[in-house]
Amino acid sequence: MSDVLVRSRGAMVGRWTRNAALRHLVVALIAVGLVFSFAVVHTQWSPMHRWNRAFGDASLVLVALSMGLGPLTRFVRPVARILPYRREIGIHACILAAVHATIILVGWVQWDLMRLFGFEWHPELLVYVMFQPGFGLANAIGIAALVLAILLAATSSDLAMRRLGTSGWKFLQMGVLPLWWLTVAHVAYFLFMHFLSFHRAVPDPNPLKPWFVGLVVAVLVLRAAAYLKTVRGKGRSMAEEREVDGAPV
Repeated sequence: MSDVLVRSRGAMVGRWTRNAALRHLVVALIAVGLVFSFAVVHTQWSPMHRWNRAFGDASLVLVALSMGLGPLTRFVRPVARILPYRREIGIHACILAAVHATIILVGWVQWDLMRLFGFEWHPELLVYVMFQPGFGLANAIGIAALVLAILLAATSSDLAMRRLGTSGWKFLQMGVLPLWWLTVAHVAYFLFMHFLSFHRAVPDPNPLKPWFVGLVVAVLVLRAAAYLKTVRGKGRSMAEEREVDGAPV
């Protein structure tokens, strides 16, 4: 009876991983749940900042999930069954990031691109002056991350793989590594540095700071551990091959 149950569950998981529409549905539901969960956390902010942060935080979690699933399979084999979801996870992370950026453009800088890069209009000098250099740099990093995310999402398909070739497609998809670190740098600025200026009121502590640090450390440790395990495994394989061939180890 237990074997039948296991097989039926495996078949069900297989159907949900093979069907792209179902994968999109599952990831979309997860994304919506994350956005509303973070919106609850950010109730102390104005509506614009509340939703801007909720979409950004949800996108960060999905990118972290995409970064962690592959290495996790090195230690938890059943996770390999949900690896096909990485494509949809990346696409929905990009969508959330795009919404996050749109809210900032409309509600925060009000379509003034100079303000987006840290400049403010000086009514006496009649020119834009640098007012928030850190804000501008962080947004430039965020824009670079968004452009890269759009590129990766646009090529996350079998058609793109056929057009680019397997090697070219894999090379392009390796862009998820710089995407992750650009995202981390962008989020870290707004969590830890944006309100350090003496002329800006300091808000209540953000409860997500320790969770953000924990998430980044967890991804880093997981990927490092998976890398070391892979290297050791290849080293043992090479040693075994040499022993079979009679060569000195």
